[in-house]
Amino acid sequence: MGKKLHRRNFFQKFFLSGTGFLLTSAFFRKANASPKDHAPLLSQSGNDTLKTIHNLRTIHGNFSNKVIPEHQLQQVLQASIQAPNASALQSYSIIVVKDRNKMKELCGYQGSALLLYCVDYNRLKAGARSLGYDYHPDGIMRFITGSTSTILAVQTAVIAAKALGIDSLATNGIHRGDMQRIWNMLDLPENHCYPLIALVLGYADQEPAFHKGRLDGAGVIHYEKYHQLTTDEIEEMTRKYDDKDLHLGLNDNWDKDHKHYLDWLFTRWLGVGAGRMDKESQAFTLLKRSQFADL
Repeated sequence: MGKKLHRRNFFQKFFLSGTGFLLTSAFFRKANASPKDHAPLLSQSGNDTLKTIHNLRTIHGNFSNKVIPEHQLQQVLQASIQAPNASALQSYSIIVVKDRNKMKELCGYQGSALLLYCVDYNRLKAGARSLGYDYHPDGIMRFITGSTSTILAVQTAVIAAKALGIDSLATNGIHRGDMQRIWNMLDLPENHCYPLIALVLGYADQEPAFHKGRLDGAGVIHYEKYHQLTTDEIEEMTRKYDDKDLHLGLNDNWDKDHKHYLDWLFTRWLGVGAGRMDKESQAFTLLKRSQFADL
């Protein structure tokens, strides 16, 4: 009972003090509004944080040579580690890379700086050993928990960077090709350390022609319980992807050979129909070596 009361008091103080995401009474009133009322929240809000989130964009390799000031890079890093994390473990490591050629070899992209985020328990293992404890953070649940904390830190860095006028690209390019190169190039520990996301930071070489859209509504946001899409809602989703003015997809030239954007996505990009994997992927092999895959 005492523990539950303590947690309740903590969250009450957290929200009332404004140390979180500026949750005002107006926000909670909006939470009870109908779904159609939620769509313009970001674009119409006068809140600078929400405007920053609404203006997030991904830069695919078109970064200029402009260098991020060191004090701003440190601000991004310090903001990143403020993200929520399970059991206050911060079960991740962030490797800062500024060598542009090294960035290219790591993930295929170059910017002013690359932040490699790894699920990593080695710092905690070292602390345990120093006190005489034998700590083994093995298994898939440790990996899932660490991945969640890592991803939250990445997205917090993205928002902080954008607030400073710095663009970004979060990429899984580190998982393409021979993944062992990541361990070799950065001296990563083989056990309980797994590179998850590379975040490239910098300034756009040229302004994008449009702002990327995002699918919303049915199938994305669910109220009270999971909602299975109806036939009409599936058709509406397909129509939205086909509407090039919404800029929801990866490719605007899909209609040269396909009836719908999703035809292109499933056949050309995702390779649906190519058959199931018939052998273990290198990603899973390395996950097992890291001792994050259950035996």
